[in-house]
Amino acid sequence: MKPVIGPVVVVEGRDDTANLKRFFYVDTYETRGSALSREDIERIARLQEQRGVIVFTDPDYQGERIRKMISQAVPEVGQAFLKRGEAVPKSKTAGRSLGIEHADFEALKEALDGAFTGRSPDKQELISQADLMRLGLLAGIDSRKRREYVGEVLRIGYSNGKQLPKRLAMFGISLEVLEKALEGFE
Repeated sequence: MKPVIGPVVVVEGRDDTANLKRFFYVDTYETRGSALSREDIERIARLQEQRGVIVFTDPDYQGERIRKMISQAVPEVGQAFLKRGEAVPKSKTAGRSLGIEHADFEALKEALDGAFTGRSPDKQELISQADLMRLGLLAGIDSRKRREYVGEVLRIGYSNGKQLPKRLAMFGISLEVLEKALEGFE
């Protein structure tokens, strides 16, 4: 029996929808790639009010761009993230693009199970810039690699130095959890 996903899942295209429907009972809203109109944003806002929405875009530049546009317009949407390695095509004929259409059931389930609901804890404090610098996530030689690693391990996607404290707070990630996540970085 397929698991049921209650909120509408926003994806980039029909191949993403097809892969999700293979494994789940789910309704999707397709952005048709990087094209995102004002009407799309209005529909997503309405869907959020009626059923809830989880934004589940590809772990690449265009996917992050779409995620950011939706999140700025409808900040309460949920967020699900795939690790880049989970979105790689299994065959050489599938092309080289990363995508939800390439993920297996376990990766999709883990991402959707861990989806952030869109509501931040009321008293979640931002992790300070001093802490981020101490952990090598800002202003260091390998800061970008560390942020990429943290985004993968914590399943929150990549964030630049300016976005990182906000994203950590949005997901309710404490300094202790962040430090533990970085223990495996080499």
